[in-house]
Amino acid sequence: MRRILWLLCVVLVVLLAGCAREQVFHREAYVFGTRVDISVYGGAPAQANTAMAAVLREFDRLHRAYHAWEPSELTALNDALARGEPCEVSPELAAMLTDAQKLAASSGGLFDPALGALIELWGFHTDTFEAKLPDPAALAALRAQAPRISDLVIDGNRISSRNRAVRLDLGGYAKGYALERAVAILRAQGIQNALVNIGGNVMALGKKGERPWRIGIQHPRQPVPLATMSLYDGEAVGTSGDYQRYFELDGVRYAHLLDPRTGAPAHGTQALTVLVRPRPDAGTLSDAASKPAYLAGDGWREQTRRYRIDHALRVAADGRVEVTRALRARLEFPVPLEVRVVD
Repeated sequence: MRRILWLLCVVLVVLLAGCAREQVFHREAYVFGTRVDISVYGGAPAQANTAMAAVLREFDRLHRAYHAWEPSELTALNDALARGEPCEVSPELAAMLTDAQKLAASSGGLFDPALGALIELWGFHTDTFEAKLPDPAALAALRAQAPRISDLVIDGNRISSRNRAVRLDLGGYAKGYALERAVAILRAQGIQNALVNIGGNVMALGKKGERPWRIGIQHPRQPVPLATMSLYDGEAVGTSGDYQRYFELDGVRYAHLLDPRTGAPAHGTQALTVLVRPRPDAGTLSDAASKPAYLAGDGWREQTRRYRIDHALRVAADGRVEVTRALRARLEFPVPLEVRVVD
């Protein structure tokens, strides 16, 4: 009997160990103006919690350092540029701006983090939005000044601008950068399997047990997933849509995604999702590349090609769903939909 009890205890310990290995640990917070969620699969609870706490501290640091309208290193730089003065910045910010310039050049100017003054003029430099259009004269004056991130002169850590109207807003870049920082921290903490979600910008590390991580793509008009798919190690997904930061006036929806060509919100697309396969800049690119494709309307596929992205999905303004052939093979639609497949 004693031997039987001993064997039962051994079996129980093995089963409990198996359950522990399959446990998923979660941490949530509100950063970057959105909800963030970190999931860690397996390992010891203390290790997972320590790693997730380190990631959230990093998110807080990035939020405070690069906030677009509350006092930060970024607003200090903007103030100096408005005075026509050069500014010494941190090596991190200098590297981010150098990268953002390259991404903007690849987009043909549709991705442009120098439009902070335009974003403020439309009332999106706040957590609550007033249903009010900007003053036409102020909008015309700002458009005439034509601020572009290409106006920046980056000399090491010394930043200056050829155009005083440049006002940087990294809202279309920072979440992707934060994804990469999160994955780097998790790896450094010994975490091999995790999923990081920053308001719909998602990056995978490893897998969930014997299966890949599984995520949903938000429906832009309904509180349900439009589609679901597996996400593999090193892949990142980013979505730009008109359904989170927006206001409505006279039946028209005005979202925070502003077209540099018009100085106004784009209206041709409800949502645009890109999946970036593993590469050194996957996280950052998943955030930045979805913006110009969203703004391009029917020209979205040409924009994704500029960034060598073959996996993308668009929900047009009239609700049409268009998806690249590569991504269609990865998607499952909970409700049957008419989907147009493009190459």
